[in-house]
Amino acid sequence: MKKILIISDGETAKHFVNRVMDTYTSENIYYVIETKAREYKNVNASRFKFYEFDPTSLYKLANILKMEFAQAIIVMDNQADVEHTIKNIRTIKKHLRIIVLNKWDLKNKDSNVVLINSNEILSSRLIDYLPNVPVIAQNVGLGEGEIMEVLVPFGSSFIYKHIGVIEQKDWRIVAIYRNRKLIMPNRRRMIQPNDLLLLVGEPAVLKSVHKAIKRELGQFPEPFGSNLYIYLDMNLLHLDKVKNFIERAVFAHKKFGHTLVIRVVNPNDIDVLWKIKEYRSENVIIDINYDSQDLKKLFFDDIKTYHAGLVIVPNEMFDDYEMRTILYEAHVPVLKIADKEFFSIKDASIILGDNRDLEKISSTIFDISEQMSINIELYNYINEHQETKEQVIEHYYNLSTIFSKNIKVIKENANPIKKLKQKDDFVQIIPFTKKLTLRKIYSILSTDSERLYHKLDDHHQIFIPVQI
Repeated sequence: MKKILIISDGETAKHFVNRVMDTYTSENIYYVIETKAREYKNVNASRFKFYEFDPTSLYKLANILKMEFAQAIIVMDNQADVEHTIKNIRTIKKHLRIIVLNKWDLKNKDSNVVLINSNEILSSRLIDYLPNVPVIAQNVGLGEGEIMEVLVPFGSSFIYKHIGVIEQKDWRIVAIYRNRKLIMPNRRRMIQPNDLLLLVGEPAVLKSVHKAIKRELGQFPEPFGSNLYIYLDMNLLHLDKVKNFIERAVFAHKKFGHTLVIRVVNPNDIDVLWKIKEYRSENVIIDINYDSQDLKKLFFDDIKTYHAGLVIVPNEMFDDYEMRTILYEAHVPVLKIADKEFFSIKDASIILGDNRDLEKISSTIFDISEQMSINIELYNYINEHQETKEQVIEHYYNLSTIFSKNIKVIKENANPIKKLKQKDDFVQIIPFTKKLTLRKIYSILSTDSERLYHKLDDHHQIFIPVQI
């Protein structure tokens, strides 16, 4: 939950607070300071806290500013009051982002103070009604959310990513505003903290992109979904392995939290089903399907109905060609549970390849390692071409600084797969691309470490889609 400070005075401020109350988001808490208290209807007491005092008083304002705010918004009628309030905030909070309604052509060199000129907004809106005059960007389009601007916060999963490695399906980054200057995007452009991105695309897709840009560590399986989903086909797993698989999958659920859905298809042993039903609880849903027809449709319906963000399957199911293809088409991360203990995992092991896919999924990898409390290891096979790998390593080092998460780069003269075969306490993380759906026989002569994922079949693996 982000804390937002609103300092208000006057009729415009009253209208603004009313509009904020009508917003749909439940992710912010608003602290509203008014020089004179007003009455508001249908106030959500859990989201709005009201205070009555003069914000130009440093002593009174200091008490509120003991809390950490994501940003402050100042909407006041008196120019001197606005200037004194900004000065008071800066006395205590040197870098807090302040949004100011500017009615007087105020000037401010502080890069963290954004002045919204009310006269320009009103005149721009009126110009829209003149014939043969181009419309300014804020009013272009259908007005249905297909054009969006998003501020990239420090700590965002998009920071220091090159635009070329961001999968942009049904949406595009069409402009970047940095330090109040327009920058045209290209594949080699790197996103920086506090960049303002102008996005165009399908409204529903942009909502997901917005969540992805704004999210910080600890949100996985967002933005893919909000719940965990175990898919167990009892025709593909030996009965004597079902109990151990469920135990390890439930342990993984405890690491990530959220609601867990256990979907069982082709049930064929009543004793095993009773064992599975014992896990039913407030946040564990058991759903058994006794009709074996159209299981593919059932799977996709479940992903949508339960808003699944991580699918957990046993090794034997991922090994099945048709099932692996279905999992890929769902575009949801997959945790493949092997016949090893899950609680002993200490490292997230990643083998660097000759593409940039690992940069696309980097934020998810950091998120997973944070929630599982494990380390990140990058294996660099130095006998292969290094330029792309060095760029990916640089990106991971940048993210490790942002997220205060150490990484370890291991240079290998021999194929890293051979070394990992001798290691037990790790989970391998792999980009989930279409080439992984190919049958294993086609990878026999391949040197691509991703296509050779099955060489580490007896270890836990997480497959992450490269697109949002």
